[in-house]
Amino acid sequence: MKPNIVYILFDDLGYGDVSALNEQSAFKTPAFDRIASQGVSFTDAHATSAVCTPSRYSIITGRYNWRSRLKSSVLGGFSSPLIEAHTPTVAQLLKRCGYATHLVGKWHLGLGLSKGSDFVEGEDFSDSAPIDYTQRIEGGPVDLGFDTFYGIAASLDMPPYAYIEDDHFTCVPTTTTRGEGMGFWRSGVTAPDFVHQEVLDTLARRAVHVIEGRDRRPFFLFLSLTGPHTPILPAKEFQGRSKTNAYGDFVLHCDSVVDTILETLRKEGIEDETLLIMTSDNGCSPQADFEALARCGHNPSYHFRGMKSDIYEGGHRVPLLMRWPGRIPASRVCTHLVSLADLYASLADILDCPLGEQEGVDSVSIRSLMEDPDSDAVRSHLVSQSIDGSLSLRRGRFKLEMCPGSGGWSYPRSGSADEEGLPDLQLYDLESDIGETTNIQHLYPDIVDSMREELATVVRRGRSTEGPPLANDGVAIWQRAAWLGD
Repeated sequence: MKPNIVYILFDDLGYGDVSALNEQSAFKTPAFDRIASQGVSFTDAHATSAVCTPSRYSIITGRYNWRSRLKSSVLGGFSSPLIEAHTPTVAQLLKRCGYATHLVGKWHLGLGLSKGSDFVEGEDFSDSAPIDYTQRIEGGPVDLGFDTFYGIAASLDMPPYAYIEDDHFTCVPTTTTRGEGMGFWRSGVTAPDFVHQEVLDTLARRAVHVIEGRDRRPFFLFLSLTGPHTPILPAKEFQGRSKTNAYGDFVLHCDSVVDTILETLRKEGIEDETLLIMTSDNGCSPQADFEALARCGHNPSYHFRGMKSDIYEGGHRVPLLMRWPGRIPASRVCTHLVSLADLYASLADILDCPLGEQEGVDSVSIRSLMEDPDSDAVRSHLVSQSIDGSLSLRRGRFKLEMCPGSGGWSYPRSGSADEEGLPDLQLYDLESDIGETTNIQHLYPDIVDSMREELATVVRRGRSTEGPPLANDGVAIWQRAAWLGD
């Protein structure tokens, strides 16, 4: 029997925010922990990027994000589609296998909006105009394999602030709103039925509606939630509950959404027929206020260095929990290296669906690890990227980072004076130095050379899996790419 598949993706949820993974957490996350106790926790799981647009690209395509035209940073709510029409998606794979496919929540991979001839792109993802909000949206989820879509264009702090159903906005924006403090969102056009404080729960209700309204086909529900990313807006019932700050409260609000989904599956009598996956698109944002949380004894990055945006582990090591009663063992931990890009190949393996030569070109099946967490490792290496476009290669215990600093927002900040005088690259032994405190690149020149060449090969071949070489999209330029060679 083909399982239903529910994939819950949080926005900026830190590894350390899941209490089952962090024994020092200042608060408990009962729904997250319930999945961990009833399934497998992957403790060495990684987004392919430390920020959201690129990491989401890899989840949906099974392809490293830096192979797309986007070589650094993220898109905004008015950006053009990033996934090319010819690029296969996991939704298309599942439709081929007889699934009903649904996406609820944040998209953030670009949309083909109806832009006027005098369209002007706003700075820092702010309002852009003119847009005809009554016209069909091209290049979105329903053009890329999803039967239905209900959600928003980008992050909840990026306009336009309006719901999209399938390929149309549900309402034309008529006002301008903005948020302040931890409830920050950029000033932008807002639809009359759009209230920032209600979005998380609105998406949860829509997901319940999808599950309850399913037909006889197995379904794939990609639930892409907007929290605990800014604006940090915990509902009143959660305010003060974490005994940390508003971010901690918002994490508990997010946890409650998972409880809602679990309860819906139970009521519908399909929890044993459903593979449920819960993860995050990258590490926790500094907007959470790490210093305030530390005073309460909580670290969203657990014992990893860095945060969202960084090449360090705190930027891209994410919680990954899976539950599938009868097929996935309960209360188990897998310590092997895995990637969120592995969704594509794993589902193809579970469904016995052969992949074409250009499908999931950086995706590796982790089915064996799902069924037996102690089985042999399936990945020999993994590439991750920071917000400035810097790449790293993980191979066994070693991690090579192709930049002198964080590649992101934490110290040493990318492009800052703090990087001056530092080596051009970093090598860490994660087995003995999980906090990436001591750069040992000068002690292991042979390992550095070997890993650098391996990374260059992965980039040049256009794929990291077996198959014919392919082309990367766009111009392959990274800020510090002299190591790539000709």
